[in-house]
Amino acid sequence: MSKKLETPTNRPPSIDQIARAISDLDLPHPLLVDAAREAVNNFNGGDVVEEARKIGEVISRTLLTDVINATGVLLHTNMGRAPIKIGDKNKHFRFSNLEFDLETGERGSRQDRSSKLIARACGAESALIVNNCASAVLLVIAALAEGRGVAVSRSELVEIGGGFRIPEILQQSGAHLVEVGTTNRTRRKDFEKAINKKDVSLVLKVHQSNYRIVGFTETTDISEMADLGIPLVVDIGSGLIDSACPWLENGPPKWLIGEPAARQSLESGAEIVTFSGDKLFGGPQAGIIAGKTELVELCAQHPLARAVRPGSLTMSALQDITISYLERKGSSIPFWEMSTTSVDELKGRADKINAKFTTETNATPGGGTLPGVEIPSAGLKLAGDHVEFFRQQNPPIICRMDNNQTVIDLMTVHPSDDAFIDAAIKKIH
Repeated sequence: MSKKLETPTNRPPSIDQIARAISDLDLPHPLLVDAAREAVNNFNGGDVVEEARKIGEVISRTLLTDVINATGVLLHTNMGRAPIKIGDKNKHFRFSNLEFDLETGERGSRQDRSSKLIARACGAESALIVNNCASAVLLVIAALAEGRGVAVSRSELVEIGGGFRIPEILQQSGAHLVEVGTTNRTRRKDFEKAINKKDVSLVLKVHQSNYRIVGFTETTDISEMADLGIPLVVDIGSGLIDSACPWLENGPPKWLIGEPAARQSLESGAEIVTFSGDKLFGGPQAGIIAGKTELVELCAQHPLARAVRPGSLTMSALQDITISYLERKGSSIPFWEMSTTSVDELKGRADKINAKFTTETNATPGGGTLPGVEIPSAGLKLAGDHVEFFRQQNPPIICRMDNNQTVIDLMTVHPSDDAFIDAAIKKIH
């Protein structure tokens, strides 16, 4: 509640008085002062404290904060993609042995821990971690093909969100693009011809992660290109590390069938695979380079490696996720926990919130992964557009519209957050 300030009606109270009156907003004092100043500048004889409070609330909503993702998009790019567990915020501070060798007491490598675990999990000889998958592709090409050609099928010259385009990445890496085949059909002999006639030092196969080409099509499998005589790099993008999903009690879900995985790509003949850490891998934003030791080492020694290396928080989170994979505890990885929740369980949660709004829905993987795939889900559906209302709650609840109805998909909502959704609905009904 705002504190009532006794001031003349023709002028507002002091900036400091207003800032102190809205101190319950839990903003740093300088930001409260900014809100107070803006309110005074807009003063027209009204309640300046309430105006400052509104401005302060807007400032609060511009800061990074936790939100409840009720959209049904499991890897929502605008909400950080894969949700990750953060350690106890009340834990006392400690440093990390990020680049410290506990055995020798000397400087170590930040890649010696999480990278080795990831290599083990996906069956690679070695691995390197960078800050995102785009960086991984850029670094691999720069390290293995700078000044030379890279053969890519015309059907795989992709663009993903944010303007990442394979031709432009090749140009930035110092290599040049050698287009192979056609938009809809590419065969092994197309690669053989390019390698024989051009200065090609690398073959790059890119997963069509956010689109599909259907109809009169033909692609070249990894196994068909494994013996072309030059390194084969496969960007699988989404970060599935093993198509068998040994970390899940019931094996891979049906919606995952056909998605390329790191282990199987390497077993088929890829010498390097690259993928994201924040998609199906279920970790923080990161890029993984995994494969043959000598090629990974060339990437690690390239000058760009330092520019794209991740920090200790990313490395720590990746280590925790990878240990869960190695221990086959998929339920401890938030992405796999939510994506394998049964429809019956979701319906039960929806009924407890408000049974008259319970409905079946379809969730989606999101994050440029498995385009067109729908995952049976359940949640609540309210008549009318309440999206903005839910977004203004604390914590914000992000939902979606469908045929003039507000849909709250519970697959992407942690059960402990159901109470916030219940409270918000009661404000409407």
